[in-house]
Amino acid sequence: MNDAATDTHCPYCALQCGMGLRRTDGPVPVAVVERPGFPVNRGALCGKGANAAAVLAPGARLTTPLVRTGGELRPASWDEALDRIAGAVTATAAAHGRDAVGVFGGGGLTNEKAYLLGKFARVVLGTSAIDYNGRFCMSSAAAGGIRAFGLDRGLPFPVEDIPRAGCVILVGGNPAETMPPFVRYLRELQENGGKLVVVDPRRTRTAELADLHLAPRPGTDLALALGMLHLVVAEGRTDEAFIAGRTTGWAETRAAAMAHWPEHVESVTGVPLPHLREAVRLFCEAGTGMVLTARGPEQQAKGTDTVSAWINLCLATGNAGRLHAGYGCLTGQGNGQGGREHGQKADQLPGYRKLDDPAARAHVAAVWGVDPDALPAPGRSAYELLDSLGTDVRTLLLAGSNPVVSAPRSAHVTERLRSLDFLAVSDVVLSETAALADVVLPVTQWAEETGTMTNLEGRVILRRKAAEAPAGVRSDLEVLHALAGRLGHGEGFPTEPEKAFDELRRASAGGAADYAGISYERIEAEEGVFWPCPSADHPGTPRLFLDRFATPDGRARFTAVHHRPAGEEPDEEYPVRLTTGRVLAQYQSGAQTRRVAELNAAAPGAFVELHPRLAERLGVRDGEQVAVVSRRGRTVTPARLTTAIRPDTVFMPFHWPGAANANVHTNPALDPVSRMPEFKACAVRLERCEGGG
Repeated sequence: MNDAATDTHCPYCALQCGMGLRRTDGPVPVAVVERPGFPVNRGALCGKGANAAAVLAPGARLTTPLVRTGGELRPASWDEALDRIAGAVTATAAAHGRDAVGVFGGGGLTNEKAYLLGKFARVVLGTSAIDYNGRFCMSSAAAGGIRAFGLDRGLPFPVEDIPRAGCVILVGGNPAETMPPFVRYLRELQENGGKLVVVDPRRTRTAELADLHLAPRPGTDLALALGMLHLVVAEGRTDEAFIAGRTTGWAETRAAAMAHWPEHVESVTGVPLPHLREAVRLFCEAGTGMVLTARGPEQQAKGTDTVSAWINLCLATGNAGRLHAGYGCLTGQGNGQGGREHGQKADQLPGYRKLDDPAARAHVAAVWGVDPDALPAPGRSAYELLDSLGTDVRTLLLAGSNPVVSAPRSAHVTERLRSLDFLAVSDVVLSETAALADVVLPVTQWAEETGTMTNLEGRVILRRKAAEAPAGVRSDLEVLHALAGRLGHGEGFPTEPEKAFDELRRASAGGAADYAGISYERIEAEEGVFWPCPSADHPGTPRLFLDRFATPDGRARFTAVHHRPAGEEPDEEYPVRLTTGRVLAQYQSGAQTRRVAELNAAAPGAFVELHPRLAERLGVRDGEQVAVVSRRGRTVTPARLTTAIRPDTVFMPFHWPGAANANVHTNPALDPVSRMPEFKACAVRLERCEGGG
C-alpha cells in the first residue's frame, strides 16, 4: 500500500472493511486503495467500497446549509440555520412540552456521534422521543440474544472462527450481495470440509454456494426452526450434558418443539421433509455448528421469537458457549452495533444500560453532571416515533437517516414528516427526507472526520480523517455543540472526537458494552479492540460465553416459542407474498450509492422479481411494467422473471424512491419485544400494466 495512504474503513456495511485513502489532485480529494493488513477483509472490497470516494465529489453532496423560505429551500449561513433550529425547539417545548421535540438517528453514525446525540436528547432537550433506524436492522436479534445469553453482540466470536465450524446455517442473509468480502469465510468453511446450509425463499448468489438450500415461504422461519428442533429431539441428537450443565428452561422448550411435527412444518413452510431432515443431519453430525441470522427472519412481527427458536437449536445441540460454535447475527448497517450501545435507542443509555434501571441512570447521570431524576423515561420505538409525527412530536431533528425511502409503510411516514411543524435534517446529501426539511445541515463524511465504529464482531475500529471537508461543511459534533450552546448548555458537547470517546468510555464503564479500556491508541496498535474491555490492561473479548453466559446464574436460557402466521397473510384480493432486500451495487435507501455512476450502471433501477409460472398466469413478460398493489399503496416497476424465487412469492429491492419504492408496501406490524416492523412479509397482488413494456 502507498505509504501516503491513510488507514481507515469503508463507510457502508457492518463488516467495516479496512481500506486506505490516498490524496489526489482531482475533484475527488482521495482515492481508495487496498489495506491488506486489516484482518476482517484482508484487502478485499466490494464495488460499493471501491467507489466510496465518489460521493466526496463536489456535485454529489451538500456544501452549504439550506433553509426553507416561501416553500423553497435556499442557501443560508450556519448562524441562520442553527438559530432557526434552536428557535423551533424552544417554541415547541414551550407550547407542547419537551416530549414534543423528537430525535431520529442513524446506524451509520460513529460511536461518538451516537453517544452525544443520545446525551443531547436527554440532557439538552429533556425528551424521551428518541430512536434510530438501527431499530429496523437487528433489534430482534438483540432481543433474542439478551433473552438467551444475557448480552447482545452481533457475533459473539470473530469472523475468523466461521471457517472452523463444521456446519453453518445462514438464515435469511445474502452476503454475496450485501457484504461480498464476507463470502471468503463461507468458501473457506467449505474448503475445510464444513457444510453450508442457506435458508432463503430466493436462490440468491449466496444460496448458490450452499451445500443445501432451504426455500421457505416468507414469514415461516420460526416454524422451520421449530421443525428442525423437533427432529433433533426425535432422532436423539440433543446434547444432554450441555443442556443439564449450562442451560435452563429446556423442558418447556422441548414440549413446544414437539408440538411442531415435521409434516405440519412442511405444509407451513413449503420445505420438503427430506430437506428438513438433511439440514438436521448436516448440523448435528458436523462436530461444531453455527447459526447466523440476518434480516430475513429478524424483520418480522415475530422476529424475536424466531431468533429464539434458532438459538434453541444451538443450545439443544450444545452449539453455544464453545469454540467454533454458536449463534450470531450478521449486522447490517455500518454502526448498527455501536449505534444502539450508547444511547440512540429509546430505552438505552451508554454501555448498553437500560434507561429504566436506577443504577444505570445514576451512573450515567454522574458522568453527565445531572440529576438522575432529570433524565426522561424510555420513549417510543422507531416506527412508533415516526407514526407520532405531527401529533405528539411536532419538531424533529433527524441525523443520517432517510425514512421517506427506508421506513415501513413509507408513504404514510412521508405524510407524517410533512405534517411536522418543523423538520431539521443533518446529512451529507440532499436525501428524499432532507428535501422535505425546513432546515438542512451539510455535515462531514467518513473520509473527512475521525471517529470509532463497532463492527459486526464487536470489534471497535477507528475511521481516520483523510481529507478536508469543503468550506461550509461542519461535523455532527460541531452541530450538537452549537445547538447545545444556543439552548443553554455550553459545556459537555466536545467537538473533538477523541474527547467525546473518552467521555463515552467513562459512561460505558461497568455496563454490558464496556469500552472503558479502549483508546484510540489501542485501536490503532491492535487493529481494533473487542468489547467488553473494562480496563487498559484487559485484552478485550473476541469470544464471549466460553466460560459462562452473561446471565445472573451463568446459564443460557431456553425460551419456549410457538409459530404464528405473519401479520398479513395472502388472501383472494392479495394472493402473493412480497419480500424485500438489497442488491449488490446499492446500499440501504440509496441516498449515497444512487449518486455514483459506476454503481448506477450496475443497478440502474428497481424491479420486481417473480417466477415464470406466476408471470404466465398474469400474462407478464420479462421487462414489462408491472403494478404491485398492497393494502398500503401501489408501485410500478419492470418485471424480472427468474426460477430463483418461489412461485408464490415476489421480491423487490428497497433502494429506490418514488413510484418504485418497495417500502410503500411493507407492513408496520411490530414485534412485541423488539418493536421491529415486518419488512419481510406482506400480501400483494400484481397487475399487468396497459401497454406492457
